[in-house]
Amino acid sequence: MKTTTMAILAATTMIAGAASAQEVIFAHGANPGNPRYVAAERWGEIFNECMGEGTSVNVAPSATMGDDVEMLTSATAGVINVTANSQGAMSQIVPEIGLIGLPFLFEDLESAWEVLDGDVGQQLDERAQQAGLKILGFWDNGIRHVSHVSKTVPSPADISGMQIRTPPDQMTVDIFNALGAAPAPLAFSELPTALQSGVFDGQENPLTNIYTSKIHEITPYITLTGHKYESTPVVAGMWWWSGLDEAGQQCALDATSQAGEEQRQTSLEENESLRATMEGEGVTFEEADRAAYQEATASVYDSYAGQYPELVEALRAAAGE
Repeated sequence: MKTTTMAILAATTMIAGAASAQEVIFAHGANPGNPRYVAAERWGEIFNECMGEGTSVNVAPSATMGDDVEMLTSATAGVINVTANSQGAMSQIVPEIGLIGLPFLFEDLESAWEVLDGDVGQQLDERAQQAGLKILGFWDNGIRHVSHVSKTVPSPADISGMQIRTPPDQMTVDIFNALGAAPAPLAFSELPTALQSGVFDGQENPLTNIYTSKIHEITPYITLTGHKYESTPVVAGMWWWSGLDEAGQQCALDATSQAGEEQRQTSLEENESLRATMEGEGVTFEEADRAAYQEATASVYDSYAGQYPELVEALRAAAGE
C-alpha cells in the first residue's frame, strides 16, 4: 500500500523531535543487503568524521520517509537533508535526468560512471539546482534486465503484451511501449506484493535489486536484456546545501564520492557474480537478442532527440556511440 502523507508526517515528527539542529537526515528506499543501504551508512560515517563533533547523521532506510518522489519533495521542502534516490523519480522533477536511461546507451557500468562523473553530470546538476536540488554525485543502480513469472523473453516478440512493472520513469515506460509490452509504473516497495498477486507478469531491474529484494523467488526467469542503465543520484535540498559553509559542502561531496566508490565496486562485483548465485537457487537465465531489442527501441532516441537535441547528442558522444 502506498505510504500516506499522514504516515510520512508522523515519521517526520518522530525523527525531527529527536533531532538536534545539527542532525542530518539521510533517507533512501533500499533494504539491508543492498549496496545503496550499505553506502548510505558509510556516507553517514564519513560525513560525521569530516564535520567533527556537533553533527550526526540519522539514516532513514527502507522508504520509511516515503517513496522516492516523496523523499525528493521532502528534500526540497526541508523535511530531510539528503536522499540517495532514483533516476526515474528525479526525472519527474528534472526531465533531463531520464536521458541517462536511453536504451542501450552504455555498454557497461564503467562507461556510464565515466560519463556521469564528467561534463554531462555537471549539466544535470545545474538543471537540478534550478529545481531546488543539489546533486552531490551519482551512485550506481545497475544495468537492467527483465524477469518473468513463467518464461524468458529473448526477443521483442516474446515481450509483446507483457504486463510489466516499471519505476515511475517515463523513459522506461517509453522503452517498453516501443517493445509492445504493457508497462505500468509502481513504487519499488510495493512490487513484491503486486507480483505475488498477479498484477504483473514480471518486472525489470538490475540483478542486485532483484536478488536483495527476493524478486527472483517470484519471477525465476531472467532475460539478460541490458536494455538501459540507471544511476542512483545522491541529492541534497538546496536550502540545506546553501546553508553549509565551504568546508561543510566539501564534506558532503567527499562523503558521497568515497561511499560511492565503494558502492560502485560492490555493484560491479555483484553484477558479475549474482547470475551463478541465483542459478544455484533455481533461477533460469537466457541472453536476449540484443540487436533485435535495439532495433525495436530505436524510435525512443528519435523522440527524445527532438526534445533535448544537445543533451542527447552530448550523451551519445560521451558514451562513444
